Amino acid sequence: MLAVESGNLIEVRGLRKTFGDVAALDGVHLQVRKGEVFGLVGPDGAGKTTLIRILCGLVRPDEGEVAVAGRDVVSSPESVKPHTGYLAQTFALYGDLTVQENVAFCAQVYGVARDTYAERVDHLLRITRLGPFVDRLAEHLSGGMKQKLGLMCALIHRPEVLFLDEPSTGVDPASRRDFWRLLYGLPAEGVTILVSTPYMDEAERCDRVALMQSGRILTCGTPAELKTQMGGRLFNVVATPQAEARRVLEKLPDVRFVTVFGDRLHVAAEQTAPREVLVSALERAGVRVAVVEPIEPGLEDVFTQAMREEGALVG
Repeated sequence: MLAVESGNLIEVRGLRKTFGDVAALDGVHLQVRKGEVFGLVGPDGAGKTTLIRILCGLVRPDEGEVAVAGRDVVSSPESVKPHTGYLAQTFALYGDLTVQENVAFCAQVYGVARDTYAERVDHLLRITRLGPFVDRLAEHLSGGMKQKLGLMCALIHRPEVLFLDEPSTGVDPASRRDFWRLLYGLPAEGVTILVSTPYMDEAERCDRVALMQSGRILTCGTPAELKTQMGGRLFNVVATPQAEARRVLEKLPDVRFVTVFGDRLHVAAEQTAPREVLVSALERAGVRVAVVEPIEPGLEDVFTQAMREEGALVG
């Protein structure tokens, strides 16, 4: 049995999983503390879904040790399921059942006692605000409401750990904010959350995040800690033509890399790089400069730097 450090609800060491010739996970190490909202952040194909499915006991790893809520997931995957809730990327409940019927079905599957069911459902209907829709068929719910119903079903048995696999993908911005409002209240009820997301604004809301790419965790820490890893200076540049501006800036000796952000460029430079050097180089090349200003890094910038350091991003 994997030795679990005090205060951790999830422990992962040396986790590997391949599908054919594809390494979905390549030596993952991870710890999630009790009461955290922990984010797995990365693009499609980074390995987030595979990792979550292994943690839930749905997929067996090729190598590695995994413990969730004090249970050994590798040797006894069934033992962890009563202690976890799982919300998949796609809606997996019954469209021809009502909200109430879906929740009742899940409660029965998890063996929720009848004397606690009513109180639990009332609480979940209140926090999700699905009370007025208990008799509506699930197939007639909006995307945001379907996710709330999925959350109710994942929480009906009071799990210690909740796994959410990109829960807000395809959901409108207002529903995304409402969903995250619900998540923030769950740690106070004793629920530890591991959520995967491709959205950096959602990553900012997590207590800690792990940046994933190609089956590996590139770096891990609080959003504030990760931003300090950037070092140097970061500039926001708006210039025309953008492609020529990028080419010019990438050739400067004090510039580490340049990333396109819509109509802007983020220029990561050494600490000693002055703004005037960037402006002068652009103007000499005939580039029209609108903005060159120092800015604080975001998680997108941290991710870009981490991928370059790993050799996962070139050019």
